[in-house]
Amino acid sequence: MQRTLLKAKLHHAYVTHSELEYEGSCAIDGHLLDTAGILEYEQIEIYNTNNGERFSTYAIRAENNSGIISINGAAAHKADPGDRIIICSYARLDEKELSTFKPQLVYLDESNRIKHMRNAIPVQVA
Repeated sequence: MQRTLLKAKLHHAYVTHSELEYEGSCAIDGHLLDTAGILEYEQIEIYNTNNGERFSTYAIRAENNSGIISINGAAAHKADPGDRIIICSYARLDEKELSTFKPQLVYLDESNRIKHMRNAIPVQVA
């Protein structure tokens, strides 16, 4: 059996551009892609914390250390510059891989610079 688990997350990224006439996808600072382990053209899920929109697209590389997070094409209707989003990628793992797997969680500041990283989400408490 295979299970789908969170592979990588860019948490609290800020949209810097929204390009309706671009071919499509989400351009992400190349350094952030590499750090999170997200490949160019990999499917990603985007969750907009400003308006509740949730949508799928694919990642493309933006200039390293630029802080660019650009929502392009039809998805540009779902996010505006300044919106705070969460970008996730997922992986299918078999039972043998589950015991050692750890996601790459990258937490960003308002300029899309890395604040800190984790491999687990803290337990939610009351």
